[in-house]
Amino acid sequence: MTEIRTQIDIAAPAERVWKILTNFAAYQDWNPFMRNATCPALKHGTILEIAMLPPDAEGWTFHPVLITVQPERELAWRGHFILPGLFDSMHSFAIDPLDAHHVRFVQSEKYSGLLVRLFRDQLTRNRAGFEEMNRALKSRAESSLIL
Repeated sequence: MTEIRTQIDIAAPAERVWKILTNFAAYQDWNPFMRNATCPALKHGTILEIAMLPPDAEGWTFHPVLITVQPERELAWRGHFILPGLFDSMHSFAIDPLDAHHVRFVQSEKYSGLLVRLFRDQLTRNRAGFEEMNRALKSRAESSLIL
């Protein structure tokens, strides 16, 4: 198993960060890594459609399933490439309140399966994409715009 884990502190309350993170229709306006996303319902078992664009790589679209929805705390999904067991991933976003107006945002993904070793270069680009997304989320959450 391989894991990527990134984090960033954001000067905004958990509620605001959650609203931005779960407003999938607005990803195209601010998210440089997950360029487009649709989520018919924010509940366990929902199938999402996410268009990824890692830095210096070709993009792709995939259809993970929501496995965790804890408002203002955690959002996670699970996906796989072609068949389970070849290249599986579990992506999660955690919002950890530091106080009433600050959070630590943690984005992580665990990869497993037979093909993980073949995709090592892609995983490095994914880390850079996570970091870009984290910075963009921080900027949007800390802006004076009312969302």
